[in-house]
Amino acid sequence: MALGRGLGAILEEVGQSYDNEMSANSTSADQIQELDVNEITANPYQPRKTFDKEALYELSESIKRNGLLQPIVVLEKDEGYLLVAGERRLRAHKLAGLDTIKAIIADVDIDDAKLRELALIENIQRENLNSMELAHSYDELIKVYEITHDELSNVVNKSRSQITNTLRLLALSSYVQKKLINGIISQGHAKILVGFDESEQKILVDTIIGQKLSVRDTELLAKKKKSGKKEELKKETKVSFLESYKNSFNEKLPFSFKVKNNSLEINFKDDAEIEKFLKMLQK
Repeated sequence: MALGRGLGAILEEVGQSYDNEMSANSTSADQIQELDVNEITANPYQPRKTFDKEALYELSESIKRNGLLQPIVVLEKDEGYLLVAGERRLRAHKLAGLDTIKAIIADVDIDDAKLRELALIENIQRENLNSMELAHSYDELIKVYEITHDELSNVVNKSRSQITNTLRLLALSSYVQKKLINGIISQGHAKILVGFDESEQKILVDTIIGQKLSVRDTELLAKKKKSGKKEELKKETKVSFLESYKNSFNEKLPFSFKVKNNSLEINFKDDAEIEKFLKMLQK
């Protein structure tokens, strides 16, 4: 399945529409128009789930003062219009109490698959998504179009390492993801927590927040915790080595005994058992 070509066509059409609008002799059907904001429906495949209220307010104030510098892009539908690009601008218009918005009506036939692609790539290229939304967008594109990280890198103009590191955030617990989405921790903090189990992630992220740790401090904390786990694993390995002989001890020792750390403790009921044990050693 082809990926990315639809976005280029739309953006090319946007540019052409600007040129047409500036030309007094333009007879093109694709022109910048004023549309009723209530007649525009959001793209159902919009990957962006959270919008910065303060940033939207600033944008709405700018639009009230200076007007909308870049029209949104819509498709004409049976009952109104479907938004292709510019959800922040549309939301800002509504916040400003404006009834209409400048829009380019793209005269192209786009199916649901292409609409999803346009929404994802438009946001990715404009860097409007938070880290988790970006990770989900990458993941969806890879799964829907069955492409590799390298192929996606060429489509969205991001490095392969950036894509891979962002996708790793999906391994984080929902608790950590929420902190990242809300901006309580940074992506730098979050990527360090990948690889720890859910309970460990919670302890680490609470420590990061409580002690206001920098990314560097978090790296040192994670390294220390991993070192501690390795030491515990070594201890368990040593104990398990002796424990592996427990069945043999049961067969050969007719006495009560305990395996403790690196020691074997034998308990004798009486002198007769001690004498029996000594005879066993002489054989």
